[in-house]
Amino acid sequence: MKEITKMSRLTGQLEKCFRMLNESFFDGQLPQPVLTVIPSSRSYAHYTPYDSWNTTSGGKREINIASGTLDRPLENVLASLLHEMCHEYNDLILNISDTSRGGTYHNKFFKEAAETHGLTCEKTEKYGWSHTEPGDELLDWILERDELREIEMCRINPAAAVSIGTHAGNMDGENTTPPASKGHSRRYQCPGCKAIIRATKKVNVICGDCLIPFVEG
Repeated sequence: MKEITKMSRLTGQLEKCFRMLNESFFDGQLPQPVLTVIPSSRSYAHYTPYDSWNTTSGGKREINIASGTLDRPLENVLASLLHEMCHEYNDLILNISDTSRGGTYHNKFFKEAAETHGLTCEKTEKYGWSHTEPGDELLDWILERDELREIEMCRINPAAAVSIGTHAGNMDGENTTPPASKGHSRRYQCPGCKAIIRATKKVNVICGDCLIPFVEG
């Protein structure tokens, strides 16, 4: 498999992740937005609740993943993407508003969408139900899909992301997927048959075919 060293391959990988998440968690209902990867010093991701792009087939929404946050474990990057997909779901499928105060306060409609689509949700006093993390359903979903791969590009960003902008122009919202320590998602490979598994913690696993332990790395 080729290393991801070009922006086109990076956005292609994120678009693939969107399609897979859409099929598994939203029954394929979400229209494909324009996925962008641009710098954002204070947000992990954002969703624009209006057609910010014109195409030959019509207007499209946008989901951006901040380019300086792609070195987080895959489950955290995908949780940020899934968070924004929940906004798109409420916006385009249910036609309800799940934020207020300029897109910073996440209400009960966002909480319901997040918790029924693979995320855990925590309430904060200032930003409502904005704090989300990958739930067990999302973690299991990632572990079951060997075709997914860690993001291999990250923009060098001297200003660390400290908060999440869930809508375009919102730079003061609460973190949706907090930064996790590198290596939270562990990759193991059988030295014999080269089978690969992933785990969210350190494990000791023996390959059932080769009868030898998997090696982390």
